[in-house]
Amino acid sequence: MRVDAEGGGPGAAPKKGEERITGEVLLSIDDISLSFGGVKAISHVSFDIRKGEIRAIIGPNGAGKTSMLNVINGFYHPQEGTITFKGETRAKMRPYVAASQGIARTFQNVALFKGMSTLDNIMSGRSLKMHRNFFWQMLWFGPAQREEIAHRRRVEEIIDFLEIEHIRKTPVGKLPYGLQKRVELGRALAMEPDLLLLDEPMAGMNLEEKEDMSRFIIDVSDQFGTTIALIEHDMGVVMDLSDRVVVLDYGSKIADGTPDEVRGNQKVIDAYLGVAH
Repeated sequence: MRVDAEGGGPGAAPKKGEERITGEVLLSIDDISLSFGGVKAISHVSFDIRKGEIRAIIGPNGAGKTSMLNVINGFYHPQEGTITFKGETRAKMRPYVAASQGIARTFQNVALFKGMSTLDNIMSGRSLKMHRNFFWQMLWFGPAQREEIAHRRRVEEIIDFLEIEHIRKTPVGKLPYGLQKRVELGRALAMEPDLLLLDEPMAGMNLEEKEDMSRFIIDVSDQFGTTIALIEHDMGVVMDLSDRVVVLDYGSKIADGTPDEVRGNQKVIDAYLGVAH
């Protein structure tokens, strides 16, 4: 991973507007520590994510970035610290609570139903929005039918937004990796999240696929008003997409600020170049 002095480079996204103003704090991480046996994955880390911003979490491999996302959406439970989401403070978040309160997630490795179509995979993201009981859904009549049609309409809008109409009926296991990533993003968007967590959304993509994904991330933020926290290794993309960046190294926070502030931070440069270790 490199730090580009100009903030651009292969896969760099279209530059975000410099005048973007973010809102009040949506999520606050306060003094979080997470250990696995004798290994400390996260050590006393604090930062916040504000409404409407794109917040990047970066760091070398093994820095604790994915562990932090897993803490935010409840896959891991920290031994110390608190999480405050939408004004509610708790020692840990449970996955079903995170999903029901508006936190959606994509993963490093694509986690889709490979035998199902693009449409059905994205439709699965609407399950929390469906309120008719199993009896009505089994009959698929009356209220259940009207509910599914309404949800299907929303899914079709997401498919149009992501420009994947041509693969709507294709089993996702037959799709190239870049399109699978886009389908996974669509499934997360189907949940209509307030906070969208993206774990390396551009990993394994070529230049054109990165440019497309960068454009969609910006459009999700601008058009849907979705708050986004992302992990990404392409520093050109991070510097162009993000409003603010928090940097982790060996589980500890070493920097937090605007892309320009982080780019010039000596601790960040040392961590990426291996000088500090």
